[in-house]
Amino acid sequence: MKFKIQTTLSIGIVFSFCLFLTGCYYDKEAILYPDLQNCTPAVSPLFSADVLPILNNKCNNCHAGNSASAGIKLDTYAEVLKYVNDGSLMGSINHSPGFSAMPKNSGKMSSCQIEQIQNWINSGKLNN
Repeated sequence: MKFKIQTTLSIGIVFSFCLFLTGCYYDKEAILYPDLQNCTPAVSPLFSADVLPILNNKCNNCHAGNSASAGIKLDTYAEVLKYVNDGSLMGSINHSPGFSAMPKNSGKMSSCQIEQIQNWINSGKLNN
């Protein structure tokens, strides 16, 4: 009888200790969400310095070059402007109804990145 109590108590302590260890787990935001680091959208962002790097990082693995997915290219100002003017760029990255949510099979861009692109559009969509 004493052996059963000690065994049960030992199992309970080990189980409690395991729960304690897993309960103390935490993630580092900077590692999980590198796009949020020091993200302050510019009021008047530049296409070449602010918008194109976002597109290169989030879109142009699929939407650049001769074999661009669905024939949609986002690697030059002229190509990007077509999709900005018809509303499909913002519709897709905002995951708006009626648009194909982009990036495909990935999480939505950070709100900072979306705001950066929207600020560029609002400031005149300049090729700068």
